[in-house]
Amino acid sequence: METLINYFETIPSLHRSIILVGGITFFWLLEGALPLFQFKYKKWQHAIPNLFFTLTTVIINFGLAFLLLKTADWVTANDFGIINWLPEIPLWLYALLGVLLLDFFGAYLAHFVEHKVKPLWMIHLVHHTDHNVDTTTANRHHPLESVIRFTFTLLGVIIVGTPIALVFLYQSLSLVATQFTHANIKLPKRVDEAMSYILVSPDMHKVHHHNVLPYTDSNYGNIFSIWDRMFGTFLKLDREKIIYGVDTFPDEITNSNIKDLLKQPFHNYRKPTTVND
Repeated sequence: METLINYFETIPSLHRSIILVGGITFFWLLEGALPLFQFKYKKWQHAIPNLFFTLTTVIINFGLAFLLLKTADWVTANDFGIINWLPEIPLWLYALLGVLLLDFFGAYLAHFVEHKVKPLWMIHLVHHTDHNVDTTTANRHHPLESVIRFTFTLLGVIIVGTPIALVFLYQSLSLVATQFTHANIKLPKRVDEAMSYILVSPDMHKVHHHNVLPYTDSNYGNIFSIWDRMFGTFLKLDREKIIYGVDTFPDEITNSNIKDLLKQPFHNYRKPTTVND
């Protein structure tokens, strides 16, 4: 564990880039072997806007990374934050709690708030208007959302008290987890369900991408499923019934145009239809 922590404390930017590109490539290839839905869309054409937003996310996160570094150094130097106020615990438990709590503040809480605060939901819509969810959808976030997510992560670092090594470890795990859960792959149902008791599984997250309420407002987690189960936001839906997108933006053509997607947060909007079944 100490070796792992030391590695992530000084992880080169090249290695972080390899995790990003390697993850997309791995799951992209896996989608061909274990597809959930048949590919009725042109994968490369579909990927273009998603990869564009992946690039903007990377640029924003790298541009603001110095704030994470300064904040993480400050909480470490001042023994500030939840995990630094605990009695002495084993390093593995310290790391697990750090990643677990960062997953709450940086992913679950951020995601939940984006769905409940209308201006933030309008920004987050860019992610939900993808009608063909696959691994490239993972980082399909409007640039404004990248800033919002970064802000929540920064808040998490302060409250949790995570050193930079755990921040980079969390970000790497979060990246791979979101690529995995968005990937167009179909695990055996029992395996997927068993996984969902601890980790967010592909079937669990794809319920979140169903086009109507209450499913759109469920399963907010990224790495750990504990938060959805703890706060009552966990829902199930048979994967064969899932229809991607949101019914308020049904035009698949418009939702694949980068220029239109950049303007999407400023459209007129109504809430998705609610179904009871």
